[in-house]
Amino acid sequence: MGDRSAGRRSGAGDGWPATAVWDAMEQIRGQFDRKAGPRMGRGDVRAAVLALLAEKPMHGYQIIHEIEERSGGAWKPSPGSVYPTLQLLADEGFISAEESNGRKTYSLTDEGRQAADAAADQPAPWEAPGARDHGRPTALPKAGIDLAQAAAQVGRTGNPEQVKQAVAVLEDARRKLYSILAQE
Repeated sequence: MGDRSAGRRSGAGDGWPATAVWDAMEQIRGQFDRKAGPRMGRGDVRAAVLALLAEKPMHGYQIIHEIEERSGGAWKPSPGSVYPTLQLLADEGFISAEESNGRKTYSLTDEGRQAADAAADQPAPWEAPGARDHGRPTALPKAGIDLAQAAAQVGRTGNPEQVKQAVAVLEDARRKLYSILAQE
């Protein structure tokens, strides 16, 4: 099929900064992933669903949105973890589903309410250690990851001038972040 590098922009390689930007942003992303705390597990999704449904009936999207909102954006479970958990809880008799306008709204059964009440003295998963930092949502790691992804995108698809502009923006952001720490 030919050389894979043939489709690259001229100058892409041999010291061109895009690779360095990509590598640096991946390193930053890895550091934020580690510092953001442990990822939430299936048990946490289950506990979160029970806690939310103890407050009021909801549909799956509301549950996902509510967890993201309450965790300050630090935790947004995927539909691939929430909907199977809902099905499992229904199979266990903890929740029931009522369909209306093509959406299933889930609510706790008596057995589900007992399970939710039993766990009520424990912090909700979005309040557990690692979900928040010193009482504040861990929005900084999420913002850092988002920034790293944007910079990586510029590094992959931007032309040399766009990469140069992105590097200047990142250097300015770094200086401004340190100036925050320098304030009283």
